[in-house]
Amino acid sequence: MEYIPAKALVSRTKNTSWFGTEYNMNIYRGCNHGCIYCDSRSNCYGIEDFSRVRAKKDALLLLERDLKGKRKKGVIATGSMSDPYNPFEKSLHLTENALALIDRYKFGVAIATKSDLVTRDLKALQNISAHSPAIVKITITTISDEKSKIVEPGAPLSSARFDAIHRLSQNGIFAGILMMPVLPFIEDDEKEIEAFVERAKEAGAKFIYPYFGMTLREGQREYFYQKLEDAFPGLSKRYKELYQDRYNCDCPDAGRKYHILENACEKRGILFRMKEIIAAYQAPYQDKQLDIFSLLE
Repeated sequence: MEYIPAKALVSRTKNTSWFGTEYNMNIYRGCNHGCIYCDSRSNCYGIEDFSRVRAKKDALLLLERDLKGKRKKGVIATGSMSDPYNPFEKSLHLTENALALIDRYKFGVAIATKSDLVTRDLKALQNISAHSPAIVKITITTISDEKSKIVEPGAPLSSARFDAIHRLSQNGIFAGILMMPVLPFIEDDEKEIEAFVERAKEAGAKFIYPYFGMTLREGQREYFYQKLEDAFPGLSKRYKELYQDRYNCDCPDAGRKYHILENACEKRGILFRMKEIIAAYQAPYQDKQLDIFSLLE
């Protein structure tokens, strides 16, 4: 493992409307899940050799210093640029130890991951949720294990991720699905959308937050088209003709597909609107947090 220097680990988020988080944390840089659609590979982020995972030097010391220095408690997001549960985490335990510090200093946490390794840290998540909001968002883009092998070759299979949601939910953790990106012509079959929601219900998912489409930018676009051509010969030509140089590449009839998901979720009591998801996982802590914050001011 290569360790890279960092001046800080916890920063203020620019968009608190994204799952209600106030802070952001990335212990790792790069990801080896190899997802063919990953936007973090885009040139604008300046991450050289994105598939090589590196860790922030003295990450836990930096994290503790940052947490001590925050006057206002809040929810810390992790997983925005690199997966906190990449395969190296199994032996390094950096994310696990970070959760212990987040618990000690009474912050909340919002984890985004494609890995079922998150269930290893169930106890730490339960400890955090005893005093602060905790949410786990597991990315699942298809119900099909065969498709997930192709588009997310280094990540656990979709079925393993559904199983992880089930274990988290059964143990009191607010867990659900980031259903994004849904790749046009590959993962957006309307019957599969219905089946996806039913599988999510069986797993105990509290929410599904979707995007029927994907993003493409310089650097990532070229990589994606090459991988697409390898796996689905001829499909890259269809993408190029339809989307050209667009950033947002929405699925055909995306509005109709969202409506199908919306109806399926409503029938099964699964949340799908951002405001309702935030309200649901943070509501139990509102009075408690107001009391704590008033003492800290």
